[in-house]
Amino acid sequence: MPLDPAFLRRWTGNAASGLAAWAMPFIPGPAVLAARTAGFLAGLGALTAAGYSATNVLLPAVSRDAFGTEAVLVVCAALCLLAPGTAALAPGRSTSAREPDRPRERPEQGGQAPRSARGADDEENAAMTQDEDAPPEDAAERTRPGAWTALRPLVLRLHFYAGVSVAPFILVAAVTGLLYVWTPQIENAAYADLLRVEPAGETLPLHEQVRVAREELPDAELDAVRPPATGEDATRVLFDVPGLESGQRAAVFVDPYGGDVLGVTESYGTSGALPVRTWIEVFHANLHLGDVGRLYSELAASWLWVVALGGVALWIARARRSRGGARRALLPGSGTSRGRARSVSLHGATGLWITVGLLFLSATGMTWSQYAGGNIADLRERLSWATPSVSARAPVTSPGVDLGVDAVLASAREAGLDGPVEIAYPPTPASPYVVRQLDRLWPTRADSAAIAPDTAEVTDVVRFADYPLTAKFTRWGIDAHMGLLFGVANQVALTVLAVALLAVVVWGYRMWWQRRPTRSRALGVGRPYPRGAFRALSPPLRAAVVVVLVAVGWAAPLVGVSLLAFLTVDAVLGWLARRGGRAAVEADAVARPRGRDETLTGTSYTP
Repeated sequence: MPLDPAFLRRWTGNAASGLAAWAMPFIPGPAVLAARTAGFLAGLGALTAAGYSATNVLLPAVSRDAFGTEAVLVVCAALCLLAPGTAALAPGRSTSAREPDRPRERPEQGGQAPRSARGADDEENAAMTQDEDAPPEDAAERTRPGAWTALRPLVLRLHFYAGVSVAPFILVAAVTGLLYVWTPQIENAAYADLLRVEPAGETLPLHEQVRVAREELPDAELDAVRPPATGEDATRVLFDVPGLESGQRAAVFVDPYGGDVLGVTESYGTSGALPVRTWIEVFHANLHLGDVGRLYSELAASWLWVVALGGVALWIARARRSRGGARRALLPGSGTSRGRARSVSLHGATGLWITVGLLFLSATGMTWSQYAGGNIADLRERLSWATPSVSARAPVTSPGVDLGVDAVLASAREAGLDGPVEIAYPPTPASPYVVRQLDRLWPTRADSAAIAPDTAEVTDVVRFADYPLTAKFTRWGIDAHMGLLFGVANQVALTVLAVALLAVVVWGYRMWWQRRPTRSRALGVGRPYPRGAFRALSPPLRAAVVVVLVAVGWAAPLVGVSLLAFLTVDAVLGWLARRGGRAAVEADAVARPRGRDETLTGTSYTP
């Protein structure tokens, strides 16, 4: 079996240090200094190769004795040699991979830190390197670490940074989405006087209702009409009006029985959302900040699946190592009393239950995004997954007399386009009318037909049943994301999912608060998990991680950009921590009294 490189480094350093110490009495004069220096550096190298800080080795090891420093280093190196799986000075350290760097605290002025402070730091370090209430890993896992054992520190650190940094965007998206789910009921209540009428005998012909609406907006261009689907619905006539924002049309509501104009307002998008619903929808999409605001929702949707899958992997791995793993993994708060352990259980188990819903929201939300959505649209087009549409090409022959919208509606009904429909007027006299179904309730009715204006014959029809499977899933996904596919049941499910997501985010921040270094720091928060996880990976795993991150960054550009921002901030914080640690060591060394024959480290080189 090949020897561990870390073991070989320790053995070599131990042997060199021991040989130097053994040869001390036999080497006279200046050679003693050189031999002792070599032994000192070799022993120190053996310990630092094992992952220990040089400062932590030097300060407790110094002595006025001629051979004290070397002797301490030789003993430490020997202990590392005799117990290669677990270093003597820090139980639990694995030799399979280099442990990520621990944050170093600034030593107190004039000696060791108080006992209470050291205890708090030890507790914090333990919390950062091992989950609370989790039993120690078995010997097989320590001696034969798999890919997950190596990747876990990296996933833990990524989950921490993404959770702390992106959770505010997810929180806002969940709150605004929770409000948007119930906009159909809000809209019906706010615009009941426009949307509803009292049945009163026979309805007027549709073209007559359109004529009344055109008199209300004589300078606008007629675009489409939505006939009443039930006896209590008003007729909605849509116009293109200069000055309205993109996607908006003016809607004139007409009483189909008396021909009275009920009111005029703006209508947005293919859903026909009225102003209140539109305001909430835009608020959910971009916080009314335009294209800049769209970045917030794309950031939330792009990171949501990453955070969710990382959290599930961490939680399942933790549950497998605990007693009653399945029960503790599935029941929030199971097996815990209070404190951070309970927050972890509530956060993990609840997150596990809603994972599928979060992945669904992330995938469907990204289709509306600016950059990831563009990539998804390009992919669908290249793979011929786009939603089909009817052909609205003008016929070759010159058109005859337009038979009117009533004849077009009758032909559409005969073609099977029942329920709510929208009839789009032709842009030119030779172009056909386009009629499409609007019902988004299950089972979906999204057929569309092109109808010639002079003959009222169906020239082309596209059935939802003939859609490619991917186009059907896209339609179903969007409708379910909006809470329309299954009606009130869909809305209730999204409400439960949004509330659970809000709770998971709050518990996550509570865990961070409870992991702060000491209770005496009222404004303190938990520090990030130790860095160095990526450097500790084997070369194949590093390459795999890089390939995955590049692919994800290409598919979801905001994930790649924000990840680079995380790495930049982390590098700066690491540099500041190392700089502060060196300054603290130098200040402590200067403050400690030394004898005439002591160097800066307190080691005597007098033979």
